[in-house]
Amino acid sequence: MISNIPRIKHSQTNNFFLMAGPCVIEGEEIALRIAERIVSITDKLQIPLIFKGSYRKANRSRLDSFTGIGDDTALKILAKVGREFDIPCVTDIHESNEAAMAAEYVDVLQIPAFLCRQTDLLIAAAKTGKTVNVKKGQFLSAGSMRFAVDKITDSGNPNVILTDRGNTFGYQDIIVDYRGIPEMRDFGVPVVMDCTHSLQQPNQASGVTGGKPALIETIGKAAIAVGADGLFIETHPDPANAKSDGANMLQLDLLEGLMTKLVRIREAIL
Repeated sequence: MISNIPRIKHSQTNNFFLMAGPCVIEGEEIALRIAERIVSITDKLQIPLIFKGSYRKANRSRLDSFTGIGDDTALKILAKVGREFDIPCVTDIHESNEAAMAAEYVDVLQIPAFLCRQTDLLIAAAKTGKTVNVKKGQFLSAGSMRFAVDKITDSGNPNVILTDRGNTFGYQDIIVDYRGIPEMRDFGVPVVMDCTHSLQQPNQASGVTGGKPALIETIGKAAIAVGADGLFIETHPDPANAKSDGANMLQLDLLEGLMTKLVRIREAIL
């Protein structure tokens, strides 16, 4: 169901697909370096890949948090990644007027979890004709995401992906209810598990979100076992010094080993 995305490779395999890359575009050199490594791994394992990078982070806890290197600069870097490696790219949009702008550079538009009920934003994304990946709000049930799908498809765009990123549990933790994956798959769209944001520890006293990256493998294994179509993983060669969400990102050097294990699980359940 993702074969309609331009430049997607290996879509004829029975593998899950992967949306992976840094949290935010920090610069051209590091974006290309991360993309090169991910492409090498996914080509080896025949995993369809969509490269991920936010051109701007609009939802930050503190005013002094890093938000980006400039919209135009970051979007041009994403476009270069797509051209150089012949792969599709995905980025977040935050307001309706960003949809057409971002659609000129990327193949998939992503709706952040906190914005998944914003009707005007969903319609604007749908009208671009691009595939729209909607992250499930931490505050919503899986069943509620049917209405997000309807808003996009009723706007004339059948190309929808839903991504689960866990549910708010108290003030500073998130849990994953794996029943939501088959429930959302029943809507007739691909369902992705966000293995990194589902391990966030938001609302820390410091104003910097925490995380539990040691459990990324656990989240990924369980998601594949219950039938997730894809995985979303933010990764960086040096998470401790990443400019955004480093506390829950996967160390890039660990990606190949993880993907190898998950491909085996996928093969076992088919």
